[in-house]
Amino acid sequence: MMNQEIVDFGLTSHEKEYLHDLVVAVIKARLEGCEAPEEVPESAVLREKRGAFVTLKKNGELRGCIGYIEAYKPLYQTIREMALAAAFNDPRFPELRAQEWPEIEVELSVLTPLCEIDDPDIVEVGKHGLMIRHANASGLLLPQVAVEYGWSREEFLAHTCNKAGLAADCWRRSGTRLYIFSADIF
Repeated sequence: MMNQEIVDFGLTSHEKEYLHDLVVAVIKARLEGCEAPEEVPESAVLREKRGAFVTLKKNGELRGCIGYIEAYKPLYQTIREMALAAAFNDPRFPELRAQEWPEIEVELSVLTPLCEIDDPDIVEVGKHGLMIRHANASGLLLPQVAVEYGWSREEFLAHTCNKAGLAADCWRRSGTRLYIFSADIF
């Protein structure tokens, strides 16, 4: 089962600033019709394979959010790719326009690996993100989403089911798999 200790993500304030600046640089470059140069950071932590999401908000409202739950690539590459995807390829929104850029807020979420659980009471709102899988459907919500909407544990579970296109009570059904994870959000 899940270890309830505080997770050390190993990111310094300088590394977090680097990742934030990277998001700004790649989106701004694309808006200007060019590509930001690719640089390999000196930090070994930024070169580790990590899952991460890039969230863009405009006036406090979601404007794009895309990420990898699994650790496929080095963190700096994941952040670079997900920044562009959140700005220009989130199917819920049109491509980001240059005139919107000054109003955009950037939020990064660096994730721990998924941990499958068999007891939904383990889910802690504000601490855990949630992924639900049933048959060929899956849905994921980051830890901050439940807090932003003021959801209870059961509401968080229900909304994650809905995100997967499943009935709100699917989390109670046999064959449904629940996963939690934590995130360093900055």
